[in-house]
Amino acid sequence: MNKQQCKLVALVVAVALASGGGSYWLARQGQAEHTASPAATAVGTTGGKVLYWYDPMVPNQHFDKPGKSPFMDMQLVAKYADEGGEAAGVKIDPGVVQNLGIRFAMVESRTLTEAVAAVATVGFNEREVAVIQARSAGFVQRVYARAPGDVVPAGAPIADLLVPEWAGAQQEYLAMRNTGDKALASAARERLRLTGMPESLISRVEQTGVTHPIVTISTPIGGVIQELGVRSGMTVSMGMTLARVNWLGSVWLEAAVPEIQAGRVRTGLPLVAQLTAYPGETFKGKVIAVLPQTDTDSRTLRVRIELPNRDGRLKPGMFAQVRLEAGTGKPAIMVPSEAIIRTGTRSTVLLAGDGGHFQPVEVQLGQEAGGKTVVLKGLEAGQKVVASGQFLIDSEASLKGVLARMAESSAVPSPSSMPSNDKTAALNQASGKVEAIKPGEITLSHGPVASLGWGAMTMTFKLAKPELAAGLKPGDKVSFGFSQQGSDFVVQQLGKSGGTP
Repeated sequence: MNKQQCKLVALVVAVALASGGGSYWLARQGQAEHTASPAATAVGTTGGKVLYWYDPMVPNQHFDKPGKSPFMDMQLVAKYADEGGEAAGVKIDPGVVQNLGIRFAMVESRTLTEAVAAVATVGFNEREVAVIQARSAGFVQRVYARAPGDVVPAGAPIADLLVPEWAGAQQEYLAMRNTGDKALASAARERLRLTGMPESLISRVEQTGVTHPIVTISTPIGGVIQELGVRSGMTVSMGMTLARVNWLGSVWLEAAVPEIQAGRVRTGLPLVAQLTAYPGETFKGKVIAVLPQTDTDSRTLRVRIELPNRDGRLKPGMFAQVRLEAGTGKPAIMVPSEAIIRTGTRSTVLLAGDGGHFQPVEVQLGQEAGGKTVVLKGLEAGQKVVASGQFLIDSEASLKGVLARMAESSAVPSPSSMPSNDKTAALNQASGKVEAIKPGEITLSHGPVASLGWGAMTMTFKLAKPELAAGLKPGDKVSFGFSQQGSDFVVQQLGKSGGTP
């Protein structure tokens, strides 16, 4: 086995340990040269300046001197000035990155589209309906050979009606016209129109000079007869529905779109439909309406689609599958969904820089489609992110406390990792120096706390009373007493002191 192969084997072992939870141990071993010696000074063995020491599990607590962590059974780790500030990421040798096969992806600004598939049923176009009614009371003299479900052309006769009222009005009009009084004849003709008589029948009376009490009722459009309420010998009243005819030149598809995709469907979107009755054929249409109510049982939204049906092949009741390209129509910042690290409380991506530098960035996510996820906040187009192998880089970043420092609130020692409550119930005494004062809290760099077994460190305490910090300023030396309340350490006593922290 050559030297290069040995390095690769060692790298694989390190990866296995990192993925199994051993990366924390590896980090301690890798930085042991900085923390093994209690006599380390402000300049480490690498020549870099030491800013402070910290426990990688509690990275927000800083210590002035090296030593053993009060939280974990381990040595503190040195933080060097050349490692970057509080937002520093992690650096990995570019050769290692290449050997591990880590993939990258560019942050893009593009329009999010997704193919939405749904099932649908063919139905009548309810906007193309003719309702045939009686305009006046009368009697059915004759019905034509019609039945519900028949397909008829425009102008097809439905029934012949005898309308006595129309017969009397026609006679009156003819009598007035024969008098030669144009005004009276015009008034009599207007009366014919007001009784509901169609213009074609009035013209026929004028041309023939005889009455026509029987009128043929016909359909104004072609289509299928859905209702037929007239039979021979019936008496009909004014406004009674004789028949209802639906046009077949176009049909509707009622599609059931899952609720999770409903927000991406909008009026006017083109689509393609395939019907079980005609395998291999496609029918093009568009969305004409998104109905405002969701089905509570299936959690689907009804979408209305219009399809042309010039040859009459599409028949109501047929089953169809529709597919449409849905989206917001607006450009958005997107990254591959695999590039996102979801911790349960936040979502992050690893931003790749030059020279093997990686920086975790918290992002706010939008909708996801087609393997892409919209990033509402946190990234800009043109940046490069890690698309695979994040667990290796994320483990290294977590060791350095980068992700922990992204939390909004300051981290404090976990109660489970602190000494038992019997040690913290009493007031703990210590001395130190004021570093910062904020409303309700104070930051102190203090010496060892014997009652808790703590070494010297810098940490932020809560104030039991705001007036405890009255008259104090950064740099003042103080003596104080504090207790633990839940996960907080609260200062109960505080006063100036001439001692050395």
